[in-house]
Amino acid sequence: METTNRSLWSRIMRHRYLYLMVLPGFLTVLIFSYFPMYGILIAFKDYSAAKGIMDSPWVGFKYFNTFFHDPMAFRVLKNTLLLGVFTLFWSFPAPIILALLFNELRNKRFKKVVQTVSYFPHFISVVIVAGMIKEFTARDGLFNDIISFFGGSPIMFLLEPDYFRTIFISSGIWQGIGFGTIIYLAALSGIDPTLYDVAEVDGANRWKKIVHITWPSLRSTTVILLIFAVGGVLGTDFQKIILLYSPETYSVADVIGSYVYRQGILGAQYEYTTAIGLFMSVISFIVLYLTNWISRKVSDTSLF
Repeated sequence: METTNRSLWSRIMRHRYLYLMVLPGFLTVLIFSYFPMYGILIAFKDYSAAKGIMDSPWVGFKYFNTFFHDPMAFRVLKNTLLLGVFTLFWSFPAPIILALLFNELRNKRFKKVVQTVSYFPHFISVVIVAGMIKEFTARDGLFNDIISFFGGSPIMFLLEPDYFRTIFISSGIWQGIGFGTIIYLAALSGIDPTLYDVAEVDGANRWKKIVHITWPSLRSTTVILLIFAVGGVLGTDFQKIILLYSPETYSVADVIGSYVYRQGILGAQYEYTTAIGLFMSVISFIVLYLTNWISRKVSDTSLF
């Protein structure tokens, strides 16, 4: 045992600078992600701020049962799932397609300009994006000006349930498509250029080069990111939803995150909303695990 400890300490000292580089990130995750996890206990207790978490009485699965019998539960679960699936269906392929298009550009200066422009929306605050959407979709906004120009009647987009999901998903694609290409472009940079030259000598056109050279190089990266994306289907961007939705659009826009915000932050039902959050986290983990298992069986690529 003493020899093992000495060997471990010698390895630590030999790589001490690497460990020092990792230390800030490790401490950040430990302090802000792991230490607060003891707060999960609130989901199983009748929480009282005066008594604290540990001294509050246990109530078991009371708040989980309350959520399952809540008439709003089905609506928020359905909206969360639908928004998550639709976002995955439309948003996930967008950066891949854009990265493939970037890869086909031969003018390097033009390529850099287009890439920079496409990255810019990612760095805009969600609050500003929501404000832009409200301005563009207002009765006297840009969209209605275009509709009126062609003889149509103004539409209150954010008050119409039929338009909310389209606006939410399309704005998310606009904001994230450029930045999402970074990982794919990094994978494409590792392709040997001689492969394209050989394919061209063999008579392959651009489409065949993409199918037989470019796409196989992206496949493993795409599978890994898809696993993460499927695992996050239930984690809809509720911050933007809260900024955009209204009682008129609750039927299609009210998701788990916005419901928890109203009940927990505004309604001070901390135990109830902690139970909902824990339940959704468990479901997300199960979905992630199943997706990873299916990926490992089908493509031999997985996270673990």
